[in-house]
Amino acid sequence: MLFLEGRGVEGDDVEAAAWFRRAAELDNADAQVHLALMYAEGRGVQQDDAEALQWFRRAAEHGDAFAQYEVGVRYLQGRGVARDVAEAARWLKSSAELGFSPAAEYLHAQGM
Repeated sequence: MLFLEGRGVEGDDVEAAAWFRRAAELDNADAQVHLALMYAEGRGVQQDDAEALQWFRRAAEHGDAFAQYEVGVRYLQGRGVARDVAEAARWLKSSAELGFSPAAEYLHAQGM
């Protein structure tokens, strides 16, 4: 986070992505989410929706409600993956069950 936010060091998205990748590969769900966001936004790495989805999914499988929400939205929108409404609903419902209110709101707005 220090490199990403520039706390105590000059901000460096490339260096931040490298550190997040190291931690993500060790199955750290927070690092997986941060790395996924970096791929989604193209910060420090080449923007890549499929790579973002891969890291969100790994964090989602660890029970991260925000990551589950992101996976669901990406399946619904077909971002980085073929559109799959049933898979989207599964992830969004799981996120909502964990108390992530944006997932419940999104489900309601989509009539799911």
